[in-house]
Amino acid sequence: MTVMVDPVDLALDRLRRQDAAAPEIDGALNIAEMAERTGVSAHTLRYYERIGLLGAVARDASGYRIYSAADFSRVVFLTRLRMTGMPIRELIRYVELTGAGEATVDERLAMLQAHREAVRTQLAELQFALKTIEHKIDMYGGSCAP
Repeated sequence: MTVMVDPVDLALDRLRRQDAAAPEIDGALNIAEMAERTGVSAHTLRYYERIGLLGAVARDASGYRIYSAADFSRVVFLTRLRMTGMPIRELIRYVELTGAGEATVDERLAMLQAHREAVRTQLAELQFALKTIEHKIDMYGGSCAP
């Protein structure tokens, strides 16, 4: 008997594991550990550093990257924004604003609020489209239950 695994459950489980994988506040991760825990490839981590999304990542005595708990939190946050469709250029702008300090809180808040509304709109559109797909599945005699 084949057990069907719900892809939605798998995706949510992956995100929960990502949240649970955060290092201790004073913990450090090498690039392989960071990639494994965040689900972001080592190549992408280096790219994020190169374009300024991570800033200067600490290095050990041998020159290998050492990621902090703060780096981990930032990568998770950035991947969640990317997951919701935020373009890299907006991520860069957000990180630049963060680096500029408290004077930019209002602008960062406005940026996140605008993005939230865009995500909510997209979710509503996707729900509508999903109902159309489910209707067509019903017409073919299939089941819409996950």
